[in-house]
Amino acid sequence: MVSEADPAPSHPLPGAIGLSHLSAYDWEAADGVCGGSPHLHLVCTEAYVVTGGRGAVQTLSPDGYRDIPLRPGSVAWFTPGTVHRMVQGGDLRITVLMQNGGLPEAGDAVFTFPPEVLADPDRYAAAATLPPGTGADTEAAARRRRDLAVEGYLALCAAMTAGDRGPYCAFQQAAARMVRARVPAWRELWRAGALAAAERTGAQLDALDSGDPAHLADATAYRSEPSRLGGFGMCGRRDEYALPGTTPPYDGEPAS
Repeated sequence: MVSEADPAPSHPLPGAIGLSHLSAYDWEAADGVCGGSPHLHLVCTEAYVVTGGRGAVQTLSPDGYRDIPLRPGSVAWFTPGTVHRMVQGGDLRITVLMQNGGLPEAGDAVFTFPPEVLADPDRYAAAATLPPGTGADTEAAARRRRDLAVEGYLALCAAMTAGDRGPYCAFQQAAARMVRARVPAWRELWRAGALAAAERTGAQLDALDSGDPAHLADATAYRSEPSRLGGFGMCGRRDEYALPGTTPPYDGEPAS
């Protein structure tokens, strides 16, 4: 956690991004592939910065199916609507940078569960939500969640590779319907986070343009360390940071 000797952070990370570290799951799925739970984001672009090991990220988007190799130094990112599945190839470790920090934890991530689960909000919530903590029960629930997401994903992938984008488009529509009621709350998070950060820059540029660098008098430095290690995220074991306006700690709330 943030050291008591350091200033209490009052500003988000640069650009109001979310930040976490992931070790990709090594659980084998029905197709023999080890990795995480396929999902998409509705309004957030996500980036992987590979810090160790090897693996891949599989994606489905209007440009088809892709298998993008990951190795140390690789950076891969995908825009809203892209279904992505992190694949473990050997000790894969990733730093995740998330646009609109806080929105993924507020529900801007929908698993590729089969259509009958997506059509039932209660059934979806029961499948997506994990017990609190990092114990054996949580791990078992995370694995069941991953397996159900892979089940739906494999059907989407088979259709896409056969030239049929219908199921993929239907999944996007179902995801959009599912989150619609959350949009007002997301808008407030965005205004307080990413939009506020951009507006601060605009105000600083206006001040410099007028010859008034008064905001520089508030210069300072911050530090933080993970607030929880080894949480069960969508893609793998997740180290989180409790920083204002960025990626809050979570218990049960779907997150990458």
